[in-house]
Amino acid sequence: MSKTETAAVEATEENSNETTSDAATSSSGEKEAEFDNKIEADRSRRFDFLLKQTEIFTHFMTNSAKSPTKPKGRPKKIKDKDKEKDVADHRHRKTEQEEDEELLAEDSATKEIFRFDASPAYIKSGEMRDYQIRGLNWMISLYENGINGILADEMGLGKTLQTISLLGYLKHFKNQAGPHIVIVPKSTLQNWVNEFKKWCPSLRAVCLIGDQDTRNTFIRDVLMPGEWDVCVTSYEMCIREKSVFKKFNWRYLVIDEAHRIKNEKSKLSEILREFKTANRLLITGTPLQNNLHELWALLNFLLPDVFNSSEDFDEWFNTNTCLGDDALITRLHAVLKPFLLRRLKAEVEKRLKPKKEMKIFVGLSKMQRDWYTKVLLKDIDVVNGAGKVEKMRLQNILMQLRKCTNHPYLFDGAEPGPPYTTDTHLVYNSGKMAILDKLLPKLQEQGSRVLIFSQMTRMLDILEDYCHWRNYNYCRLDGQTPHEDRNRQIQEFNMDNSTKFLFMLSTRAGGLGINLATADVVIIYDSDWNPQMDLQAMDRAHRIGQKKQVRVFRLITESTVEEKIVERAEVKLRLDKMVIQGGRLVDNRSNQLNKDEMLNIIRFGANQVFSSKETDITDEDIDVILERGEAKTAEQKAALDSMGESSLRTFTMDTNGEAGTSSVYQFEGEDWREKQKLNALGNWIEPPKRERKANYAVDAYFREALRVSEPKAPKAPRPPKQPIVQDFQFFPPRLFELLDQEIYYFRKTVGYKVPKNTELGSDATKVQREEQRKIDEAEPLTEEEIQEKENLLSQGFTAWTKRDFNQFIKANEKYGRDDIDNIAKDVEGKTPEEVIEYNAVFWERCTELQDIERIMGQIERGEGKIQRRLSIKKALDQKMSRYRAPFHQLRLQYGNNKGKNYTEIEDRFLVCMLHKLGFDKENVYEELRAAIRASPQFRFDWFIKSRTALELQRRCNTLITLIERENIELEEKERAEKKKKAPKGSVSAASGSSSSNTPAPAPQPKANQKRKSEVVAASSNSKKKKK
Repeated sequence: MSKTETAAVEATEENSNETTSDAATSSSGEKEAEFDNKIEADRSRRFDFLLKQTEIFTHFMTNSAKSPTKPKGRPKKIKDKDKEKDVADHRHRKTEQEEDEELLAEDSATKEIFRFDASPAYIKSGEMRDYQIRGLNWMISLYENGINGILADEMGLGKTLQTISLLGYLKHFKNQAGPHIVIVPKSTLQNWVNEFKKWCPSLRAVCLIGDQDTRNTFIRDVLMPGEWDVCVTSYEMCIREKSVFKKFNWRYLVIDEAHRIKNEKSKLSEILREFKTANRLLITGTPLQNNLHELWALLNFLLPDVFNSSEDFDEWFNTNTCLGDDALITRLHAVLKPFLLRRLKAEVEKRLKPKKEMKIFVGLSKMQRDWYTKVLLKDIDVVNGAGKVEKMRLQNILMQLRKCTNHPYLFDGAEPGPPYTTDTHLVYNSGKMAILDKLLPKLQEQGSRVLIFSQMTRMLDILEDYCHWRNYNYCRLDGQTPHEDRNRQIQEFNMDNSTKFLFMLSTRAGGLGINLATADVVIIYDSDWNPQMDLQAMDRAHRIGQKKQVRVFRLITESTVEEKIVERAEVKLRLDKMVIQGGRLVDNRSNQLNKDEMLNIIRFGANQVFSSKETDITDEDIDVILERGEAKTAEQKAALDSMGESSLRTFTMDTNGEAGTSSVYQFEGEDWREKQKLNALGNWIEPPKRERKANYAVDAYFREALRVSEPKAPKAPRPPKQPIVQDFQFFPPRLFELLDQEIYYFRKTVGYKVPKNTELGSDATKVQREEQRKIDEAEPLTEEEIQEKENLLSQGFTAWTKRDFNQFIKANEKYGRDDIDNIAKDVEGKTPEEVIEYNAVFWERCTELQDIERIMGQIERGEGKIQRRLSIKKALDQKMSRYRAPFHQLRLQYGNNKGKNYTEIEDRFLVCMLHKLGFDKENVYEELRAAIRASPQFRFDWFIKSRTALELQRRCNTLITLIERENIELEEKERAEKKKKAPKGSVSAASGSSSSNTPAPAPQPKANQKRKSEVVAASSNSKKKKK
């Protein structure tokens, strides 16, 4: 090709590029102009539409035009003519020309709005229900009239599908594919993307989430090229990537859980108002229980040019006047009607069975009662109103008492240990866990699947330990669960033939937007102050797609603060239903607890807790407990239904004498409000009195310690000067024969007659005669016998006191009976030789002790703990020996139940460092905590650095269980492989050759087993002799 031709081609390409660039610029400019024109046209149609709805909007629009206050949101360019038109006074008579122009303008502006009678063709994977189609038509009407709205259907009615169908309508019928932005909570992010793919695959939905590098790549490669229709993202991403989102002209901005922007001064609300949007849609399943200012904030976000003055709005709808003035209620209805659509499941979804809620009232365990008492006693002056009453202090007391009602192990130091074990104590130390342990097997037998909600993530930790112990297959989700783990666990739980039996969720993090309709049982482990949070939790299962009747079990600890909290939440919910659903608003100040209310809640049941020291946990069958709970739930519901609105507002069940009702001040047949008027100290709670002993008689002490009942008959006389001998001093048996002879002769000299012991029944007479015969035949000690007695008294361990004996037993428990060196060190004031001598006699004659069974049980429990520590050390040694560099190479076999908080890197460090420090060290977990904080690899890992020693110990226990299970599986696998590889004849040949070379020694019993068998044999022999 010649130079001339090359230059011509280059010139042509350059001109072509310039033309393409100009065309792109022109296209971009046209889109920008079209976007602005639509906003302007929507504004004009919006005003016309609202004015036709009601004359009320004249007030707002007039003020909007005249107000000097700068409106919220993006500023609009308003032509002077339009402004004049908006505020024109129409009270003068029209001329014929003016009326003709107005009629012509109306005719030209009239548009036929499209309506669907059936599910749209672009909706796949199913059909929309009738009420969902009506919701779609309502949103289309809003769009055509330039109105932004609030879709406030009750949770579980398919607001997601209705929103997707609206965006599909814009693409397929209005040729407006986007861009649209849907802003949702992080927990529902993946669910929205899945719903787009399922219901409307023609809409190209993308998801913006992840760390900084991931987001930058996504923005560069996906978002900016614009090959998509809908961008789904979270609230946090909107704040972090606001500069990117501001570059787009959004056709529709959709906000799920829209109550997040009810504060117009929040960072999220301010940023979203800066986005360029043609239309906005707010979605919320929570009823509008906000105060007037919060309602204005939502309306201002939707229509900033109409509702631009909060002061004017608050003045026009004054709360106090509104609640009492029917005209203002009608006015508020008229304002909300064009923007708000709310339907209830009971009204529109007839195929969904109503949920059945039941309260299960449980008692306190002994440990719970002890901790509950400790919390109250710590602040008894505040509880009684004698000290300084601060709201924060009362809130803290309430929180601590709620922890008591859930599980005492929520307090550091409450769980018995070390070593910490996962077994029955998790259940019997908590009333709720005891009920749960009975309820879950029954639900599993019925084929149900369970959701358990708790507000406390540390309670979920305890439930997770319980599930490990009971081998329940479970999932867990809370505020710290990573986004990928959330999606994976939800999919695993919802998949067909899923093996997951239960799903543990935190009420706040897991109660929004998640579809878990494959479960049919919801257990509210602890109730939220806000009843709407519990309702949202229930609606994770009670929603479209649920095939069974949903059962809700609410666990309530009886006669504690929890009972009052649930009662107050029910009253609030009832008031919401009566007032808010009627179109009125409740002042939020009435929903906030004041000091007096908090004190009343804390005082509730305190006297009962103080007066009892035993457990309230019942051993009744679960069916009986459920039956009683159902009856009590129905009774309380009937009482609540009979309450009037005035009673609800004052939060009292006293209806001033209305028939069939009673006051909450009525308790055990007494009106405590009247009693309080008569007694200024009516609210004084008496703490439990310290028990004081009248005297410290030794006999009385040992009788109480050994739980020996007071004899009903008078005591038999004893010689005045008799030596004190204790069984643990191991005197020769002959000494006791001589002492008995001395006692019998003394009783003979005083003429003592043995009374009949009626407790012995038919043997009473025989025993009485035998004892009397010994007294009658008794002879005094001879000189030789007296000398023998003196010699025998010097042969026992007279220098050993009860304190020395207890130290000896505890040392045996701590080190095991074979570690005599350490045992000798722990017995203070005794030389090793003295302890060794005593140890030999103890194990030879221990069967002579009165409470030998208790002592042996104590020692054997200690030895069991030692064996457990050794087995754990062996398991850790085996695991570590498989790796050359365990801190980098070690892998853990989690199976199906991997914890959600700790990463594998953190778990690897815990196992390796625990092995390095030594598992059997006394303060190993404190040292492990210090090692974590000193490690550079966790410099920015706040989670692992903030764990307490107790939490680290719990995690290590879980990891040790996994390692032991892995070791067992490997050993079984190795045995199976050896069995397969070895020929049939080689086994016997090998055994024969080994036996011929070196004879195998006979197996020797362990020292512990040998001594234990000797003790048992000696015990049986001594019993035969007695007989």
